[in-house]
Amino acid sequence: MQAQEELKELRDAILEADDERALAATGRLLEAGVDPRTILDSGMSQAMFELGERWNRGEVFLPEVVAAADVFKRCNELVEPALLAGGRRQPSHRVVMATVKGDVHDLGKNIVGAMLRTAGFEVHDLGKDVPADRLVEAVRELEPSLVGLSALLTTTMLQQKAAIQALEAAGLRQAVRVLVGGAPVTGQWAAEIGADGYAPNAPEAVKLALRLVEGAAPGPGGGAP
Repeated sequence: MQAQEELKELRDAILEADDERALAATGRLLEAGVDPRTILDSGMSQAMFELGERWNRGEVFLPEVVAAADVFKRCNELVEPALLAGGRRQPSHRVVMATVKGDVHDLGKNIVGAMLRTAGFEVHDLGKDVPADRLVEAVRELEPSLVGLSALLTTTMLQQKAAIQALEAAGLRQAVRVLVGGAPVTGQWAAEIGADGYAPNAPEAVKLALRLVEGAAPGPGGGAP
């Protein structure tokens, strides 16, 4: 029961962006011998899923999401070494992520990246304002299973298409599955530009990524169910 109470404390602290409380709860859980995967899944990730739901309902705003995501990241810095030390983290698929050229918004991408890591993916984040040629270089070097392209502005959505075309021109497109996301992005747009998947939020992006690497077809428009 104590562990469940501590996990709730961790979730509440992340949702309230209270880094001191969240780090303390994480430390106590680790010291008590709670499985790091349980801390990630039942504590940290569950808090971020709830935050995503609140965001979709308009109950939280950008500053709150940014702050909570930062707390999540700091907690993950404590938990990930414990997970690796226990031999439980075995990344089976590599992901390259980027916010496309001309766009400097990266909150959603960062949350998706953090959640993908908790799901066992090896994530390489190229950052924001990433030109297509840099993406091509990273794909050639890292040979990922997935590429995630974020665009938060209608004016930069075309850069998602340009990135996919650049991968095609380099002969790399068939080797990777491409996921696209961002506020103005839709399943119809994903299908139009030849992407393999689209998800409206971070939790759905993780579900879709898992389906894609497991060989399941993404469905019309690439949307997650």
